[in-house]
Amino acid sequence: MRWAANIYAWHWRFLFPISAGFELIAVLLFLAAASRHKLPEPMEGKPAKTSMELWMVSVLLGTAGLSAAVIFNFVECLNLAIHGMQLSFPYALDQKYLVLLGWGFLVPVVWGFSARWLPSFLAIAKPDAQLFRLALVMNLMGVLCGVAGLSKPATIMLASSAVAIGFALHLTQRPHGPAKVQGIHPSFPTFIRLAYAWLVIAGLLSIWAAFADQHGGIWGASRHALTVGFAATMVFSIGPRILPHFGGVHGIFSKRLMFLSLLFLQMGCLLRVSSEPLAYEGLLPFAWKVLPISGMLELTGVLLFAANLALTFLLGRSAFAVNSASKKAAA
Repeated sequence: MRWAANIYAWHWRFLFPISAGFELIAVLLFLAAASRHKLPEPMEGKPAKTSMELWMVSVLLGTAGLSAAVIFNFVECLNLAIHGMQLSFPYALDQKYLVLLGWGFLVPVVWGFSARWLPSFLAIAKPDAQLFRLALVMNLMGVLCGVAGLSKPATIMLASSAVAIGFALHLTQRPHGPAKVQGIHPSFPTFIRLAYAWLVIAGLLSIWAAFADQHGGIWGASRHALTVGFAATMVFSIGPRILPHFGGVHGIFSKRLMFLSLLFLQMGCLLRVSSEPLAYEGLLPFAWKVLPISGMLELTGVLLFAANLALTFLLGRSAFAVNSASKKAAA
């Protein structure tokens, strides 16, 4: 509905609030379902935990950010439908919405699952709890400042939190053993660290944008570093590691395709982030010709990732079914 309203202006005054309402209902249903989840009982002989684990706190903060974002979207879509004259949020309002979605929802959720999985996957120490809390507080303060329209202090806090979380997760330290790369490409640890490097770049670009952006190019580069460089790289890296196991498959279909999907994604993101400020801010007109190339590279990476997962589940499940049938016959 939102797509039809935004792209084709088809009954947009009705579809904007209706689509936002459906999104809000979806999140409320998700929260209702998640609230019924019970924590596992403590093992015999071990004391019950009296406090919530830090990674859960981070994920819950991100969930709260998502809830705030869909409520924000519903209220503003309703306001736009009643009083607005154009098919988009005003620039200042859009900036607040994007910081809520990106740094308020996406970032703390990824941090939480990183704290949960990366010590095991990368053979690194468990997160530094004090530094992790500091990163969460700085990120929360940055989001609140961003929603309040205080872009300069907001970006400084967000960039500082991006640096702090890298140290909190021990991503700069040498691992104490080999990373768990069974069934995936051995470049996995490198791309995880690259994702967090992109997060720092996103934060630094946002500071630059807050002080010098004129035409949206620097802000766009910052958001691209956050969503593609950080979030998509984490999905493309972690996905092949854990998703096959949910389907009873022990490894990704092709390690080479995994590497190529990540490589194309990185090349496309690098071209986009480096050329967007130059093009939009009028610093180098030739940069406009680089932007479509970056988009094609990223699209290639997405298609390779999707094809690799699809083949993993299609062929892996067939093999799993054959093996199960063979075991039953032997029994």
